[in-house]
Amino acid sequence: MEQTQGRLWYKLRGALIAPAYLFTILCAYRENEHWTALVLGLVFFATGFGLRVWSQMHLHYRLKEHKILTMTGPYTLIRNPIYIGNTLILTGTTLIAELIWFVPVMLLACMLTYSLVVRYEERHLSEKYGDPYQAFLAQVPRWIPRIKARTDLTTGKHMRFLMPSMLAEAHILLLLILPFAKEMIFTPNGL
Repeated sequence: MEQTQGRLWYKLRGALIAPAYLFTILCAYRENEHWTALVLGLVFFATGFGLRVWSQMHLHYRLKEHKILTMTGPYTLIRNPIYIGNTLILTGTTLIAELIWFVPVMLLACMLTYSLVVRYEERHLSEKYGDPYQAFLAQVPRWIPRIKARTDLTTGKHMRFLMPSMLAEAHILLLLILPFAKEMIFTPNGL
């Protein structure tokens, strides 16, 4: 039962976050129309997007490559860099939509959703990869990066995946359309 429920959370993870994102587009309550919200939002978004691309360079989730247990790149620092990237992206879109007061709600929605998802993923990957994955769990933190000097963050062999990873993650840029459209449509002078 718990495994089936976990799989459902995993499959619906994007749909579970979508209502919070759509709320930021539809809500105009207490918007903070200050340029710092836009700048911070773009910084958060760009950081999250960069983290997703870097993760993809090593994980190859959307690339037509053989999947292996990934323990290089951002996965040497943190177990779930894509979910951290998603959280940064959604925080960024919330700021771009000028709903600074909603940032804690968005963070809570991401934390709840991704915490439930990783429980399923970790069980699944433990079954799939066994002891090497158990060692990975013991060495690499789930959410808070362990910052230490590493030489294997991105090697030359991974750089060949930069452009394919950027293309595989380009769909994420579509998340910027609605917050900017909201500003263009609902603000008399546009941006």
